[in-house]
Amino acid sequence: MNLDFQKMGGLIPAIIQDEWTSKVLMLGFMNEEALEKTLATGKVTFFSRTKNRLWTKGEESGNFLNLVSITPDCDNDTLLVKVHPTGPVCHTGNDTCWGETNQGDFSFINYLQNFIKKRYEEMPEGSYTTSLFKSGVNRMAQKIGEEAVETVIEAVNGTDEGFIYEASDLIYHLIVLLTSKGFSLDDIGKELKKRHK
Repeated sequence: MNLDFQKMGGLIPAIIQDEWTSKVLMLGFMNEEALEKTLATGKVTFFSRTKNRLWTKGEESGNFLNLVSITPDCDNDTLLVKVHPTGPVCHTGNDTCWGETNQGDFSFINYLQNFIKKRYEEMPEGSYTTSLFKSGVNRMAQKIGEEAVETVIEAVNGTDEGFIYEASDLIYHLIVLLTSKGFSLDDIGKELKKRHK
């Protein structure tokens, strides 16, 4: 990364975003040393303007920001830092510095879809997902049918926990089949958006 630290006197804004929920958690500033420490440790470190020193988020509270990725913007003067937080981010005890609740695991489905796509591209041995891809479209479609029936049975005669478990299996197998056919949940979203007037 060829970043422009000079524009703001040696500091660069770092927008912190939860990878799974896509919520913006906080804004901090990094100097070159903070960026290097973040990359070396996997724990997001800032330059604290009030403490006038490096500060690893969570060093006192234990609520660390575990690094997933760092991406510079188009001008190389701002960073988007994706993380997995281990607790509330704000010093007030809130999930975000804007008082928002950091929930909404639906974004995890996007992460799962990307993970399944990577499995399709790499086909690692010993992976259940790989075995599904290798079994062919007919078997993948059959698995969706089986999971749909199990979901219906749990919805009608089962428990709430069983229903969610089977519905999760259904969605997982649907993503696998979509991937094998060259599609994604985005394609389903586009179709549903067309229908929603």
